[in-house]
Amino acid sequence: MTAVVNAPMRLVDRFGRVARDLRVSVTDRCNLRCAYCMPAEGVSFRPKNEILTSSELIRLIKIAVEILGIEKICFTGGEPLLRKDLEEIIAEAANLRKKDGEKIEISMTTNGLGLAHRAKKLAEAGLQRVNISLDAANSHDYKILTRRDRFADAIAGAQAAHDAGLSPIKLNAVLLPGFNDHQAPDLVKLALKNGYTLRFIEFMPLGTAWERQKMITCEDILSKLREEFTLKMRPESERGSSPAKYWDVAAGDEHPAGKIGIIASVSRPFCGDCDRTRLTADGQIRSCLFARSETDLRGLLRSGASDADIAGAWAENMWNKQPGHGIDDPSFLKPKRNMSAIGG
Repeated sequence: MTAVVNAPMRLVDRFGRVARDLRVSVTDRCNLRCAYCMPAEGVSFRPKNEILTSSELIRLIKIAVEILGIEKICFTGGEPLLRKDLEEIIAEAANLRKKDGEKIEISMTTNGLGLAHRAKKLAEAGLQRVNISLDAANSHDYKILTRRDRFADAIAGAQAAHDAGLSPIKLNAVLLPGFNDHQAPDLVKLALKNGYTLRFIEFMPLGTAWERQKMITCEDILSKLREEFTLKMRPESERGSSPAKYWDVAAGDEHPAGKIGIIASVSRPFCGDCDRTRLTADGQIRSCLFARSETDLRGLLRSGASDADIAGAWAENMWNKQPGHGIDDPSFLKPKRNMSAIGG
């Protein structure tokens, strides 16, 4: 028995998890070369004819919402702002409704470099909030980590998003030993002073070289932050299917009160509550960041498959989702794709 026979059709797996959150990568290209994601020289990107067109993306998003019950969409990359037709895609998604008639939630994960010029238009198209990758609190460390001198543009992008009402604004930071691990307290202060929510993300085995013993864990981050901040963990019941666990931060001499989150994908996996499905820029469905197999929806689209056939293939992929990412399993193998090719 597979998920295809469920009525109404849902993205349910063998362990009872239901995917309601869709991550849509609109491009595998990026204008940064972050040390944890790509080598300095970059990677080989997909040819343009392999990337989904705007009409193909919109059709798949409609199938996801109207047939498969998706309720949240987060647009990702690569860097999604490199798509010139992003506003068009978001506007079409914003017109869709959940099965109960309510609007779907629409967000975007970005490095923020183009937001200063597009935040207002994206908000008008229907974007509701943004997650901005910011791994350093000053231009010097930002340039070392991203290999680009664009810190001021990222800060301006965050401010433009705030001014456009794309709130709450979440900053995402990955800490690497020897690169930016000393920046954790300054990142917290930067976020709190601007009214943003900072989330630290454990470095995952995607992209560049990864060694478990050198990874900065959730406990490492908390230990460092407690040297300067008073933290109080929020109730676990508030978390739901969110990947982040949150702590309240008491006000200090240099910052107001606020909260920070930690996404401990490696040391404290939350696979049992996962409600995500992923569509890559070249039209492949992945049930997990670390999935070893994909389902080709682009091929179905371009061969004339019906919406029902596409939905069935999508549901089949999710039915076979593994119970967890398996990072701690001795047989674990990294995905062949790097992070930019999968979508954050």
